[in-house]
Amino acid sequence: RVNGEEISQLRLERYFAEYLEDQGRAVGSIRNPKAYKQLRKAALDALIDRELLWQEAVKRGVVISDAVVKDQVDQTRQAMGGAEVFARRLEDAGFDEAGYTEYTRRELAARQVFNDLTQAGELDEKQVRAFYEEHGDQMNRPEEVRARHILVKVAPDADPSTVEAARLRLITMKESIVAGADFASVARSGSEDASASEGGDLGYFPRGRMLPEFEAVAFALAPGTVSDPVRTPVGWHLIVSENHMEATNVPEEQGLEMVRAYLARQQQVQARLQALAQLRSRNRIERIDDE
Repeated sequence: RVNGEEISQLRLERYFAEYLEDQGRAVGSIRNPKAYKQLRKAALDALIDRELLWQEAVKRGVVISDAVVKDQVDQTRQAMGGAEVFARRLEDAGFDEAGYTEYTRRELAARQVFNDLTQAGELDEKQVRAFYEEHGDQMNRPEEVRARHILVKVAPDADPSTVEAARLRLITMKESIVAGADFASVARSGSEDASASEGGDLGYFPRGRMLPEFEAVAFALAPGTVSDPVRTPVGWHLIVSENHMEATNVPEEQGLEMVRAYLARQQQVQARLQALAQLRSRNRIERIDDE
């Protein structure tokens, strides 16, 4: 109960289904009892917050006009795919249209109060500047390459004939790739690196992460080009460049704008948490947790 107003089992069940739908889930998809209980508790907490906001709206005399409510219901009907689907969804949720219209009015009033309670103040430009000075370097992106490779392992102390045999294996693989074979498929069947199962994909990497001999070739290749065999301490490699991203340095004013946006979001999150905590502390909540 919230200030004596009961949140019924039916209301919780109805909202729980809506809560899960917003997350792209369905009640029947939750097989873990512990996860089900945690999600149900989170839904109840959110429903308590909604009831608190609605009651606050009543105290403040917030009135949502019939025209605004009708417009919102019409938008929902259209978003659901038309009148027939809308009516079926309402019935499934236990609503008739009049009940859903009143539900929408309450939701809009609660949303308006929530927005009023969470108005964030102006950002402190000194804080913005300090954050930028501390974290500005993280906004820049280093030069990066995305590449795939095929590895034939060769021990550092292998005899010349073994080294040459490994190189010739790669030459044969490169010839098949140049003739039209898919590099990733050849890597899956012929590479001896752990990345073979991913078609030799190494993702994006900056300078300094790979072996020097490998890096020098990978960063010199034009995208789409397959290298000649490259020798490193672990063996011979064929490398194909898939993309080459140049380094980007964010200009100071753009960086400051990014910081302002980030801090504003953080400030908004804190304002929301604080507003809901204050509402809970000022109101009476009697809760019986279902087992």
